[in-house]
Amino acid sequence: MIEMQLKTIKINDTGDRQYIGLGEVDGDRILTIVIGYQEVQAIKRGVNGTKLERPLTHDFVNNMLEATECKLQRVDITELRDGTFYALVRIERPDGSVAEIDARPSDAIALASMQHAPIFVADEVLFEAATFE
Repeated sequence: MIEMQLKTIKINDTGDRQYIGLGEVDGDRILTIVIGYQEVQAIKRGVNGTKLERPLTHDFVNNMLEATECKLQRVDITELRDGTFYALVRIERPDGSVAEIDARPSDAIALASMQHAPIFVADEVLFEAATFE
């Protein structure tokens, strides 16, 4: 697994295709992922630390994690199959145990941006889908 960081957020207000770019922490590869409008807005709010008057879905999940004293340990983008990325979120419980939960990368990255959790991508995924900066 290679550690990545959020490098770019491209919002298209007139379309349903939004883009985020993850860049290698210690390298020059970029992984671009197409996501939905709600997810890109949640990521942007997480990055900017913006709080809404009423929570939307990603805010609600983040609030649940905090209320139950759970922490998003990390996000792993594990595979690319038929043009679709797959991810796992690793949640640390108060007793120290870890749960791995299947997630869409966009949802996982939205939570990671809110909790300042690291994002990792499998070597094979980068080999197949990354471009160079």
